[in-house]
Amino acid sequence: MHLLFWLTPIGAVLSLLFALYLSRTTKKFDEGTELMREIAQAVREGAKAYIKRQYSMVAIFFGIVFVLLLIISLNKMLPIFVPFAFISGGFFSGLSGFIGMTQATDSSARTANAARKSLNSALRVAFAAGGVMGFVVVGLSLIDLSIWFIILNWVYRNLPEAQKIQHITSTMICFGMGASAQALFARVGGGIFTKAADVGADLVGKVEAGIPEDDPRNPAVIADNVGDNVGDVAGMGADLYESYVGSIIATMALAVAAGLGIQGVIIPMVMATVGVISSIIGTFLVQTKEDATQVALLTALRRGIWSASIIVAVVSLFVIRYLLPHNFGIYWAVLAGLGSGVFIGFSTEFFTSDHYKPTRSISDASRTGPATVILQGISVGMLSTAPPVLAVAVAILAAFYLSGGASHPELGLFGVAISAVGMLSTLGITLATDAYGPVADNAGGNAQMAKLPEEVRKRTDALDALGNTTAATGKGFAIGSAALTALALIAAYQDQIRLFGEKLDLRIVNPPVMIGLFIGAMMPFAFCSQTIKAVGQAAGLIVVEVRRQFKEIKGLMDGKAKPDYARAVHICTVAAQHQMIVPSLMAVIVPIVVGILLGPSAVVGLLAGALVCGFTVALMMANSGGAWDNAKKYIEKGAFGGKGSFEHKAAVVGDTVGDPFKDTAGPSLNILIKLMSTSSITLAGFVLKMALFK
Repeated sequence: MHLLFWLTPIGAVLSLLFALYLSRTTKKFDEGTELMREIAQAVREGAKAYIKRQYSMVAIFFGIVFVLLLIISLNKMLPIFVPFAFISGGFFSGLSGFIGMTQATDSSARTANAARKSLNSALRVAFAAGGVMGFVVVGLSLIDLSIWFIILNWVYRNLPEAQKIQHITSTMICFGMGASAQALFARVGGGIFTKAADVGADLVGKVEAGIPEDDPRNPAVIADNVGDNVGDVAGMGADLYESYVGSIIATMALAVAAGLGIQGVIIPMVMATVGVISSIIGTFLVQTKEDATQVALLTALRRGIWSASIIVAVVSLFVIRYLLPHNFGIYWAVLAGLGSGVFIGFSTEFFTSDHYKPTRSISDASRTGPATVILQGISVGMLSTAPPVLAVAVAILAAFYLSGGASHPELGLFGVAISAVGMLSTLGITLATDAYGPVADNAGGNAQMAKLPEEVRKRTDALDALGNTTAATGKGFAIGSAALTALALIAAYQDQIRLFGEKLDLRIVNPPVMIGLFIGAMMPFAFCSQTIKAVGQAAGLIVVEVRRQFKEIKGLMDGKAKPDYARAVHICTVAAQHQMIVPSLMAVIVPIVVGILLGPSAVVGLLAGALVCGFTVALMMANSGGAWDNAKKYIEKGAFGGKGSFEHKAAVVGDTVGDPFKDTAGPSLNILIKLMSTSSITLAGFVLKMALFK
């Protein structure tokens, strides 16, 4: 085993220790008044009840799949370690989401209370809470990788090095399937919950009843706050855990095909450790003056991410020069990944922040009603796909050819994979800037329900608006990294098929490939149809329930009676659990069916079609949703008549359309394309044995 490998478990421990430090830092802040504590406790209880129910259902799914994989393994169609790798991937993915959600629910009231002092104090608490999520994801990912690498290195210790590495990486890539499956359940289920509550609360509360957002009279307000945590924190954590692990493992697998030996396998793990240290340093640079403006806050967040990226860029130069002195072109692939990640962040901010023309054009469209708001938002979202797609295209081109792909294609594919690792290397701080958003959103709800001074709500609204931009940036980052990771996984799938001695005919005119492309391109639309329909149906139930309580609970609208918050939480929980099953199973079943009916070449077409279509649709949905949300908030700041105006109500309708776009369907697509890839790789041996055409 290479000596530098031991940097990986060290980096994992360092990341988890820093997460513990950030957690204890937030605990030092007070939760505020008794009412603020009660509200925070209600959100905590709702979030834990939801997670308990979701994880119980997911555990049944994992148990069934474990047994099936074990049967396939005992029949010599899979390595015996695969079922256990599948379980470990799902466990750590779920654990990272649970820890992040717990930290977020513990920090919302503290953020609201800190906002009574200053905007910067509130940012410190919310960002530290988000940092726990970021560093827990990275730490648990590296722990999982380290444990399996050590075990498998010992098991295959008597094999020649090249064969040993091949066995290790082909087994390790399978626990990405477990991580992907858990991430999809978390994203889809959490997304349905959060947006059903949000849409239902807004449609009846804001549009029909004319009461403010997060008004304590609204029966769905606690469910809305719970949803922010189970969808945007637990779901995002599980999602990026899976991206992070997937990119590293795919790169390790491709190192074997590229002939880079153990040095090539070690590089992505060493870079991950470099990213941990860089992200920790960057976190300490996120600070502003006590009287900071929103622009100053955004600058502070940027400074942290940019600093971490620069450190990774510099240190990676020495890592690659030391480990692969004859393949230094790989370093430029790392820079291509880092650069495209930063550019995607800029692009997303431009299209979703109310400081720029695209989002303000949606606010302006509110003058003529909800229809034009929706049309303008879709237009902005569609246009917003161009810069990130071009950035990823340039990154792929640069990574492939600068790594030496022209003369050695396998080396070029390794370069593309390492560019995904480069993009995700600063995940600790990047995820912190994303996960802080839901904490700030919950803090605003707490301030409203606890009837804190108007100045406090202005500060939490400023944090929330900034959180919308950073969350949209985080989603763009997640989608961009998913595209590069999925591309690397497709290459790994081809290598896996070749290991079984099968040939692939990937000509575009080959009918199975063409059919696979069509089915793959259809998958994101069929998937989004299921998830958006689920949000609409669940939101409809919330609308009926909120209307019922407004009508039947005497004194509720006058503030003399308390709504039944638990009922709305229960409705969202049950609806989310039932509705998440079908779209989640699609990602696993379709590649198996296509592989059996049409063969492995069709599966490559399927994965390519899903990647290309899913990437652009996910970008469009995430950016449309973010722009609609910030267009509404721009009006709430006083533009075009402010809160309660005709323009505001039109913008609220646009926001409710955008909610399932940006927080349910869009973010789930990047997991869909990766789960399809990891499922195909994991079950390649089984599918080849059962295939009707090869």
